[in-house]
Amino acid sequence: MTLGNHTYRRDGIGNYLASSERVIRPANQGALTQGRGLTSFEARNGVSVAVLNLLGSIGLDTAVSPWEMVDGLVEEARALAPVVIVDFHAEATSEKIALSRWLDGRVTAVIGTHTHVQTNDARIQPGGTAAVTDAGMTGPHDSVIGVEAELAIRRMRTRMPVRFQPAEGDVRLEGVVIDCSDDGRAHGIELVRVPF
Repeated sequence: MTLGNHTYRRDGIGNYLASSERVIRPANQGALTQGRGLTSFEARNGVSVAVLNLLGSIGLDTAVSPWEMVDGLVEEARALAPVVIVDFHAEATSEKIALSRWLDGRVTAVIGTHTHVQTNDARIQPGGTAAVTDAGMTGPHDSVIGVEAELAIRRMRTRMPVRFQPAEGDVRLEGVVIDCSDDGRAHGIELVRVPF
């Protein structure tokens, strides 16, 4: 499980992340934050998979630019596994596309997250890397990115603090399924949207 820019909004998560091997925070949140930004595991077919998590630098409070550390993280991930998945938690679609182009042929997939809206641009790039600008949101779609619409609108209109509440209608699971060979080259990417 990968996290994003809200990782440390609530007390207590740091100790959990310090001991977790499966839940990772953005690697570029800074050296003083608890947790890890890269993990690996063995898939059911015996192939190792590495997952790394980065925050974008456009429009987000990012301690270290993802561009300063992505190459080293990818090398570290490739030493652990042939299949490498990058969760790029970023605001700007241009930055997500740029990173996926930069990593084309070096990772299996670059999956954009953060904007909560699934994009219709899933593709396999020339070098064999699957990419999508945003995998979407798992949660209530009868909302403003998961929040009760009236509350989000009030905050935008008045610019006054409003305590957000999760919405409840039209819950969906969204994401992507990536088909790849054991060497980590992607052959297919499919958007997933499952209503509950």
